[in-house]
Amino acid sequence: MPKKNVIIIGSAGRDFHNFNMYFRNKGEYNVLGFTGSQQIPGISGKRYPPELAGGLYPEGIPIYAEEELPRLIEELSVDDCVFAYSDVSYQHVMHIGAIVNAAGANYVLLGPKHTMLRSKKPVIAVCAVRTGAGKSQTSRRIIELLKERGLNVVAIRHPMPYGDLVAQRVQRFAELADMERHNCTVEEIEEYEPHLERGTVVYAGADYAAILEAAEQDPKGCDVIIWDGGNNDFPFIRPDLMITVADPHRPGHELSYYPGEINLRMADAVVINKIDSAAPENVQKVRESIAGVNPDAIVVDAVSVIRVDNPKLIKGKRVLVVEDGPTLTHGGMTYGAGTIAAQRFGAAELVDPRPYAVESIAEAFGKYPSIGALLPATGYGAQQLKHLEATINRTDCDSVVVATPIDLSRIIHIRRPSTRVFYELQEIGMPNLKEIVSEFAEAHGLL
Repeated sequence: MPKKNVIIIGSAGRDFHNFNMYFRNKGEYNVLGFTGSQQIPGISGKRYPPELAGGLYPEGIPIYAEEELPRLIEELSVDDCVFAYSDVSYQHVMHIGAIVNAAGANYVLLGPKHTMLRSKKPVIAVCAVRTGAGKSQTSRRIIELLKERGLNVVAIRHPMPYGDLVAQRVQRFAELADMERHNCTVEEIEEYEPHLERGTVVYAGADYAAILEAAEQDPKGCDVIIWDGGNNDFPFIRPDLMITVADPHRPGHELSYYPGEINLRMADAVVINKIDSAAPENVQKVRESIAGVNPDAIVVDAVSVIRVDNPKLIKGKRVLVVEDGPTLTHGGMTYGAGTIAAQRFGAAELVDPRPYAVESIAEAFGKYPSIGALLPATGYGAQQLKHLEATINRTDCDSVVVATPIDLSRIIHIRRPSTRVFYELQEIGMPNLKEIVSEFAEAHGLL
């Protein structure tokens, strides 16, 4: 039978994983290319390298811009287009599907059965219904509870391989210097640094079969693996316990974003985060969504406890608020922990950075107009990081409120006085994560 011609529609993460898991060694398929979405700049024009693509692809696989899909489908006689990125509305998923079908190809979504790895170690997956719901703080809380039991915990993070994919095949982070050695972007540092500061080893990269094998054999020991999910993607590793974080600041999104609803339906436990800062009717709507699609899930109420290191730099000041980038861009939020902190600690004004934005930061505001008078901490490369620094330093404000998960002043020079915002997960009442983790540990003999 003739080979099926395939294009994988992605964003430098799930797309590469789906190829590795499902297509890499199957001679009945001919993967002619990947397409990169506009979510991540600079992807198109590169190649998925032959060292990762395998023996069937000695020259690697080209990566095109997603806008080229109709032309590619026609000129390359494409049979199947596989959609493989996350945190998009159902309308967007089917908008791409309409483009694919109109050009004549099949539209495919691969599921967990064919894309999940199996681990030799017990696995807890932490995922979410949207970007910015609170996955990272939930992961940290679970790791804290496991470590209290004397267990060696290794975190495997959802991919962010935007550089040299061969060099990023398997990455191990055990100390802060490892991030510099691996030329990490701001987005990567934001995810890895909080784990490293707490002594947790993190693995990430481009080839998750090899990553999982390395993590299971980590030199510091590995009793449990935490899958620390990205965006609202479902896990790459089959979990023994699946925890999904829901966000009542975006009620209804848990049933209208891909693949967040998958995570909600698969969850053993759902954490409703931020209930202290969300409207009660929105919290109730999320509860109803959970009951409607996954009535057997344990529901945990939680808050994001916010603190700042220098409240005097907020009270009565004209402040520039720098928020977590993906939360404002991919996540579609119009505020974050920095905004809440500025309001609670009495800022006189939130200064709009848009008149001062330069180059790629100005482009980000154009692409995501809903961001408003906040600055997303985007930094996919050194140049974009320079643009972020320039935008902060050009902005006419009294002080800067930094609500990224990392110490931003460690990697860029902020000329004005600045204060950091910290946020950690705290469960309210019962059931709670301590109970859930204890039951998991006992069930897997982790005593």
